[in-house]
Amino acid sequence: MGAWHFASLPKKDADRIRKELTFRPRGFGSIRVEAQIGKTKWKTSIFPESKTKTYLLPIKADVRKKESIKSTGKVAVTLKLSRDG
Repeated sequence: MGAWHFASLPKKDADRIRKELTFRPRGFGSIRVEAQIGKTKWKTSIFPESKTKTYLLPIKADVRKKESIKSTGKVAVTLKLSRDG
């Protein structure tokens, strides 16, 4: 199990984030977020992915282990955008 995996957000959610964003993204277009999968919450950033026009969410190994996430398939994620970390 590698240290990080990246999940692609659904395009409709990425479009909504871009439309509703009220502040300027940080370096490389990243946006700070509080992410939650199951009972696990953590602070991270989402990053724009130009080919698919969505955002990538890094999910660290600790979160994947706690929430029994496999490297394939879908996972429900809640994101709260944040101006700062």
